Amino acid sequence: MTDFEQMLLYDYRLTTAEILYHMPDHPALLQTFIWQELDIAPRFPVLGKFLTFWEKEIEGKLHSVKIASAKLVVPAKFVNCIGELRIH
Repeated sequence: MTDFEQMLLYDYRLTTAEILYHMPDHPALLQTFIWQELDIAPRFPVLGKFLTFWEKEIEGKLHSVKIASAKLVVPAKFVNCIGELRIH
């Protein structure tokens, strides 16, 4: 299934997560990782799978995750024109 079909049929949205994690060698320092994928809000199952993978496979302990989500496929807006201006 294409990304476009997922957005139309299953309400997938572009989801961006800013992940702050502790560096394995220097736990007092935080590093940022940006993750972006199509996901379903508000459950975010794809992000949940990624974070589960992170906790099992990556040494850097998670500090915090900020999530932003936006619909990419939305109905077009119609604006009625009140007047017309012509310049020659």
